Amino acid sequence: MPRSPRKSLAAARPAVPPAETFRRSRRDHTVETAQDYVEAIADLTAAVGEARVVDLARQLGVTHVTVNRTLARLRQAGYVNTKPYRAIFLTNAGRRLAGECKRRHETVVAFLRLLGVPETAAELDAEGIEHHVSPETLAVFERWLKNGIPTRLHCGGGKRLFETGYSCG
Repeated sequence: MPRSPRKSLAAARPAVPPAETFRRSRRDHTVETAQDYVEAIADLTAAVGEARVVDLARQLGVTHVTVNRTLARLRQAGYVNTKPYRAIFLTNAGRRLAGECKRRHETVVAFLRLLGVPETAAELDAEGIEHHVSPETLAVFERWLKNGIPTRLHCGGGKRLFETGYSCG
């Protein structure tokens, strides 16, 4: 019986070392909470003129104790200004981060909708994806939203991956 060809070690290695994948995921999770909070504070401020602890707790589905602890970390990081029994205000850095988060969220939702994902599912899925999508991937999402999905998708080296059947018009 003939021996099966051995795969080369280079072909078996992932493009990114597993340790780096896990490091990135842990790093993304640590900033996810800050992003959710500044985005929620910005949304509440835009909708009702202010963001309060009780409003954040309700919107994020957490207790007021959790909100206060997180606000302390956000204050230390320079994203918010707070005073006891007063509204919560974003600093310039907090407003910048909230704007970036909103843009990323809207891009991911729009991209998922372009792929045919129903609106409710796209909103729910985007909430997780937006925190972990790389700038490179987000740029591809934005390019496809602007130009449409290519009719032929390619993998590295110019090999055709598959025909999409989508029109770029």
